[in-house]
Amino acid sequence: MDKNQFTLKLKRIENYLFQIDFGEFGNILADEPAPLGGGEGPSPSAMLAASVANCLSASLLYALARKKDDPGEMSAEVTGTVERVGRFLRVTRVRVALTLGVDKAALPSLENAVKVFEDYCTVTQSVRAGVAVDVEIRDNTGAIVHTSIDEAR
Repeated sequence: MDKNQFTLKLKRIENYLFQIDFGEFGNILADEPAPLGGGEGPSPSAMLAASVANCLSASLLYALARKKDDPGEMSAEVTGTVERVGRFLRVTRVRVALTLGVDKAALPSLENAVKVFEDYCTVTQSVRAGVAVDVEIRDNTGAIVHTSIDEAR
């Protein structure tokens, strides 16, 4: 298969519960929250938010690793907002808070990395066409080292 394509398989189990087959990586269950579904797995909206946070984390790691900087044990917290837009529910904002595992002083390339890492994030830049994505990075002391806020859509 072309490296620029991927294929997943979904199978309805019952109601709004679906099994998503990631091939060699296994299966996960996805479900809508109550009252529509049973909440037996992450919702599609939560998986979208997780994908944005994962891609941003990987992009920041890549930008730092290119200069041989190691951010240590990074972590991320992501919050998605679902609102009614007209008659329909939409994911309108995703807020990602990345935390580095080391002090910013231990990362000489951090200043340059934060200038470009969001541009390398395939998922975030794809999603931003319709969803605001806010990003904040803190070091392990809690100091804010980067913030980007999308204007309201």
